[in-house]
Amino acid sequence: MEENAKRNPQDANPPAAGAARRAAADPDLLSLVLTLRPAAPACDAEAPAWWGRAAHALLLKVVEQADPALAAGLHEGSGPRPFTASSLLGHFPARRLDPEGSYLLRLTAIQAGVAGILLRAAGAGGPLAPGATLELAYQRLRVESVCVDATGHPWAGLSTYPELAAAQLVGPAPAARQISLSFTSPTAFRSQERHVPLPLPELVFGSLLERWNAFSPLAFPAETKRYAAECLAVSRFDLSSRPVPAKEGGLRVGGIGQITYVTLNYDRYWMSVLNALAAFALFSGVGVATATGLGQCRQLSPEE
Repeated sequence: MEENAKRNPQDANPPAAGAARRAAADPDLLSLVLTLRPAAPACDAEAPAWWGRAAHALLLKVVEQADPALAAGLHEGSGPRPFTASSLLGHFPARRLDPEGSYLLRLTAIQAGVAGILLRAAGAGGPLAPGATLELAYQRLRVESVCVDATGHPWAGLSTYPELAAAQLVGPAPAARQISLSFTSPTAFRSQERHVPLPLPELVFGSLLERWNAFSPLAFPAETKRYAAECLAVSRFDLSSRPVPAKEGGLRVGGIGQITYVTLNYDRYWMSVLNALAAFALFSGVGVATATGLGQCRQLSPEE
């Protein structure tokens, strides 16, 4: 996603048209990619080093405007959140917004209620629709375009849990033996009371499994994490560590880059499940603090 931050993708399929291709019910899974420009008059204040918490607040505000009870529920509990929000991506000369620059922001949902609200908010007249002005970290930005279709932007998408599962578990083609993932924001995990900044197979797929089973009507077996731990190995990687400002002046370190896992003991069913979870990563994020910008992840195609 960082590679695309300077582009200005125009959405050939507006949210309403994309939704019309689906069933009338809200989608389970949504990834919105917003292209933003600073709104006049330009603000000369220094931009925050990390926009994740501001994007998180924006998403909750949009949900609260549509469903206050749902927004209140999203604040409660300690389990996985049914949404993610990215940091603001683009060029920040002298730690400021470029008045002539364009920026990308991604909001995702893995629960139909949240997904439906975000999708409608991106439709005509909504707070995320093209032409609307929104506020991030006390700075005003205008929405230039919104994309929900992967053909318009590789980080956009609209799907359901049955669709993702069926794409891997139903059909004659065998499941892929390798899975490649791209992490474009720092990705980290908590394991045995420790902070782990490396995308180890059991941590990546354990995180995805937890989120899938928390919100999907089609649960995957708990043994999925064990298969990932015992039967997946890293075959290639290009990773580096990046710090993200945390509360109270601290730093949280995570890994960014690309990694490929390969099975050492091929099993068609288990690899089908892992491939479905890898596709799910686009919507759910991976690891800790995905609601405030960490763990932005998607599966790479063999061509990529």
